[in-house]
Amino acid sequence: MKHHATANWKGTGKEGMGKLTTQSLVIKNKKYDYRSRFEDGTFTNPEELVAAAHAGCYSMKLSFVLGNAGFTPRVIQTTCTINLEDGAITESHLEVKAKVPRMKADKFAECAAEAKVTCPISKSLNPNINITLDASLM
Repeated sequence: MKHHATANWKGTGKEGMGKLTTQSLVIKNKKYDYRSRFEDGTFTNPEELVAAAHAGCYSMKLSFVLGNAGFTPRVIQTTCTINLEDGAITESHLEVKAKVPRMKADKFAECAAEAKVTCPISKSLNPNINITLDASLM
């Protein structure tokens, strides 16, 4: 399966502006610029989109891992924080909280760790960046 997105950039790297559009049109002509990446701008940026992709992919993978272990999650809430230093993504930190009936904390930690290693976005990022995880039950 292939998916795509399109970026349209005009101007210089620092003064220019771009627009991003995804195949599904969930993101359509969303602006991004230098200020939003490296300062205090209000538009989106590629790193924010990587964080969204990693949080979404991880949550879905964790749901599969939990299901394979015989559990059905009620809620999985994942926040991903991407760290950009010296022009490179250096870390992706996943913080997941979940409501999973009948699940013990140690089993949840095991499933959460498995999902971290096996979700497709983690596989794409690793070994180039450090992926960390904080996992807890609600």
